[in-house]
Amino acid sequence: QVQLVESGGGLVQPGGSLSLSCAASGFTLDDYTIAWFRQAPGKEREGVSCISSTTGHQYYADSVKGRFTISRDNAKNTVYLHMNSLKPDDTAVYYCVAAPFPVGRTWWVQKLYKNWGQGTQVTVSS
Repeated sequence: QVQLVESGGGLVQPGGSLSLSCAASGFTLDDYTIAWFRQAPGKEREGVSCISSTTGHQYYADSVKGRFTISRDNAKNTVYLHMNSLKPDDTAVYYCVAAPFPVGRTWWVQKLYKNWGQGTQVTVSS
């Protein structure tokens, strides 16, 4: 049974940093593409970042490029999202999602991902 559990959310001041973790179970992490999506109040859910299976290629939304970094630790079956220079606009519930195949430039399409975590809240505020 595929399971994804996010952690690491919280309250941080603008300009601060936060790292989210996505602990995966029920499958071999290296065989899956893992992505992060987020949804802010009153806004549509959007793709934040992705690390593809097989290639390990990383993708980022323009809004987070240069500030966020996605990484994968296969030994711990965990994917991380390191977030720097956080802005109030980054406030959202962040979801970890998985797909059992490599993805390319359409990584942001939500219907590619069948498995979703419960989400973790990130609030950027002074």
